[in-house]
Amino acid sequence: MTLREIVEKLQLTVTTGAGLLDREVKGGYVSDLMSDVMANAGEGALWVTLQIHQNIVAVAVMKSLAGIVLINGRVPEPETVQKAEAEGIPILVTDMPAFELAGRLFALGVSGG
Repeated sequence: MTLREIVEKLQLTVTTGAGLLDREVKGGYVSDLMSDVMANAGEGALWVTLQIHQNIVAVAVMKSLAGIVLINGRVPEPETVQKAEAEGIPILVTDMPAFELAGRLFALGVSGG
């Protein structure tokens, strides 16, 4: 499944990386602890978090993640947007809480990893 399909089906807002939505999503990972994501998220995963600072971009680049989804209507800080655009990391936004978003992703066929 691609980021574009997920964006369309879950009506996510694309904040950065609009030109990168054809990336394949190989799994999903939910965590707000960056060390946990660094240790456990798989390459190509879509990361669900409430963190909005620029360090999330560094973690996404290091782990070769497909993108980041910010939950609960949170928006990335301006520095985060700049860094994500420079590094080519899609950041998506939703009003859904993490639990609901994870359930909907799983229903679409995105499993943990």
